[in-house]
Amino acid sequence: MTRRVLLLTHTGREEARDVARACAKALTGHGIVVRVPAVEAHDLRLEPEAYDPPLELTGAEQGAGDDCELALVIGGDGTILRAVEITRDSGTPVLGVNLGHVGFLAEAEHDDVESTIEAIVERRYTAEDRLALDVRVYRDGELVTSTFALNEASVEKAARERMIEVVVEVDGRPLSRWGCDGVVCATPTGSTAYNFSAGGPVVWPGVEALLMVPISAHALFARPMVVAPTSVLAVELIARTDGRGVLWCDGRRAVDLPPGARIEVRRAATPVRLVRLHEAPFTDRLVAKFGLSVEGWRGSAERRRRQGSDV
Repeated sequence: MTRRVLLLTHTGREEARDVARACAKALTGHGIVVRVPAVEAHDLRLEPEAYDPPLELTGAEQGAGDDCELALVIGGDGTILRAVEITRDSGTPVLGVNLGHVGFLAEAEHDDVESTIEAIVERRYTAEDRLALDVRVYRDGELVTSTFALNEASVEKAARERMIEVVVEVDGRPLSRWGCDGVVCATPTGSTAYNFSAGGPVVWPGVEALLMVPISAHALFARPMVVAPTSVLAVELIARTDGRGVLWCDGRRAVDLPPGARIEVRRAATPVRLVRLHEAPFTDRLVAKFGLSVEGWRGSAERRRRQGSDV
């Protein structure tokens, strides 16, 4: 059976272009068909017939992940989020190689490309399901937009000089009214992204929950909240004000929100699949990505005995 990998690249970065070309050569060298968006192949200066097997070019993003065992993404978290948009319907798991900054969604760094290719060739990887958000926008009771988010759906003010007035709701009941710069509804995966910057909690990926975090809210009760994964969150823009808002999903897809708009956020029926190469604890990922100091840590006596430590 033919093996096939979708290759997606941040072609605006020279380093990413070099890594992508190396990956295409290595994968086809092991008999794996590499599928590349035609636009990206042009930017990468790839000649399909120069590879054996030849590269597959696709002109449309929709369905690009069909029949691919995974999508190999060369870039930062923004490129990985774009890959999630492309592959979500096909259920193709996404493997990110980080050439960005923090790169929390990436599983490998650019120094690990050779070992990453080996893991793909030898099928030494697993796919992990991540909770995603189903996001719906209503105007006058009518559904006008339906989309999804892996990290977060944020309702924000459209004008810098003006706050928005919102009422937030959990499970069909009103909770509080805020004059604020915005509200972030996030997943555990997105807890280290916008949610983190807004002062929300870091939630381990194994925890199933939804998060709601106000941004610069002028209210007595305006604290980050963690609710059940079965809950439905809602944000309503007060109709009697003239403050307009905008909905951003994963910082990539925007929807204008007039006063009176209602945004509902719930757990999506379809999760996002991310490839894992290592079983490293999430704690270690936090320490590495944020450069956290753990100097002085000794660990339990039992752990030290297992590791043969005499400290």
